[in-house]
Amino acid sequence: MNRLRGAIVPIALLVLWEILSRVGVFSPIVLPPPSAVAVKWYSGLLPGLPYDPAAESYWHWMLSGEMPHDAIASLGRVLMGFCVGAGLAVPVGLILGTSDRLYALFNPLLQILRPIPPIAYIPLAIVWFGLGNPPALFLIALGTFFPVLVNTIAGVRQVDSIYIRAARNLGANSWTMFRRVILPAASPFVLAGMRIGIGTAFIVVIVAEMIAVSDGLGYRILEAREYMWSDKIIGGMLTIGILGLIIDGAMSRLNDHLLRWHRGLER
Repeated sequence: MNRLRGAIVPIALLVLWEILSRVGVFSPIVLPPPSAVAVKWYSGLLPGLPYDPAAESYWHWMLSGEMPHDAIASLGRVLMGFCVGAGLAVPVGLILGTSDRLYALFNPLLQILRPIPPIAYIPLAIVWFGLGNPPALFLIALGTFFPVLVNTIAGVRQVDSIYIRAARNLGANSWTMFRRVILPAASPFVLAGMRIGIGTAFIVVIVAEMIAVSDGLGYRILEAREYMWSDKIIGGMLTIGILGLIIDGAMSRLNDHLLRWHRGLER
């Protein structure tokens, strides 16, 4: 019932948009009606050539349309960049969070670099890596790195002292303390940082694909802008939203599964 109620406002806005576009309030070039966007989006999903069993598999043919090809390219870059960024941020965050000396040494540098948006690194990324996937992956990894790092440090440093004292009283050594107390207690923060990080990766990948690569949703949106294909631009944005919703839903379910022991999930 709540889901149906939540669909009322989006449906009403789409109907209003369609009516205003049909009566000429909006130019079809500037803001085409939702029905035209849907037709363009669906046409992008369809394969460009008829199916030939001798040339390719059925699934390869089904995914050979322009939109699936670009969506897969963008999603692949997001996942690769996220894995690199999060894979570096988690161990670095755990080290900085558990060592007061290293935290005091590196925290000023972290606070200087953290507010710089990944987009500001675009010129340097092109100079360092040229064009193609490397600068795009660098920017996505950078966009993922800092949210995961900051959350991991915060998670480690905010472990309840009661747990620490209890483990020490039971004779736990440093490794046992880290593995059995600090790491589980910090995991809600780490996973929250990963969820923020993959959201940031989706933002960065669109910008990165506009300047460095020749496929992907960002590249296709930029291409559509040059020809004033507003329906294609909105279709690309819709695809990004759907992918982001799917990924965020998967991350949320993963968090719920891994943190099912956490008191915050009790109903």
